[in-house]
Amino acid sequence: MAIVVSLINMKGGVGKTTLAAQLAHAADRTGFKTLAVDLDPQANLSQSLLSPEKYARHLRNKKPTVVQLFDQYFPATDEYASPTQFDISEITIPKAGYWAGSKLDLIPSRLELSRTLKNPTGKERRLAKALSKVAHHYELVIIDCAPTESILTEAAYFASRYVLIPVKPEFLATIGLPLLARSIREFTFENSDHHLDICGIVFVHSSKYSEGPEGRQSKKEVKREAEKHGWHIFETGVRYSASYAKAAREGTPLEQTSNVHWYVSAEFNKFVKEFFERIGLSK
Repeated sequence: MAIVVSLINMKGGVGKTTLAAQLAHAADRTGFKTLAVDLDPQANLSQSLLSPEKYARHLRNKKPTVVQLFDQYFPATDEYASPTQFDISEITIPKAGYWAGSKLDLIPSRLELSRTLKNPTGKERRLAKALSKVAHHYELVIIDCAPTESILTEAAYFASRYVLIPVKPEFLATIGLPLLARSIREFTFENSDHHLDICGIVFVHSSKYSEGPEGRQSKKEVKREAEKHGWHIFETGVRYSASYAKAAREGTPLEQTSNVHWYVSAEFNKFVKEFFERIGLSK
């Protein structure tokens, strides 16, 4: 059965989607059958894995997205005169990785997912139920979450075994951590039969400025907050590099991105190994 990990931080702009995309690529290249789930209405993960052009074509062709997972049906179209029954395989894009032998699949998102927030009643377990039907096909499921607490966050909790928290060591770095701690505490209190653990916090550097006094101070603040809750902090961080943005544009793993420095990809691979070991994923 798949190990399901959600990437969450209640603070935006922390590199969450970039990390989700690169972890998905890394798992794919390692040979793990992987499913990436885009649970953010902005659909940045979908565009990072598919490329903006392929994603736009997907929408133009009126292909289904994660919206149908929460709606539980496909709407009427020119081809079908009435709504049709939902099937998770029909919203999954196979081989979304960059290479021909890819084992990376994708459930894409779209802006209309925000409608779910307006009428959330009864939808919090739908993602978990849908994934339970295909979990045996995968070894890893990565869920990229929006940076706000909502029904989508609760849906990710129900579907996940672990939560990974990306944090940028900068001013107000800890602002989302107490909110996340309270959110998870309330969820586990109300759902005591569900095991949801923080697998760790990873520092994602926003710039070279993060290595200065302000960055060091922010790291201290994050570590103090992590100690309060007993959260693990990964030894290896993800250093700043323009290659991450370039990788998203090119739709490639970091190490395959044009002109990437060897030490950037080497450090990321070190984190990937630590992350896999932390969640118990191995060949």
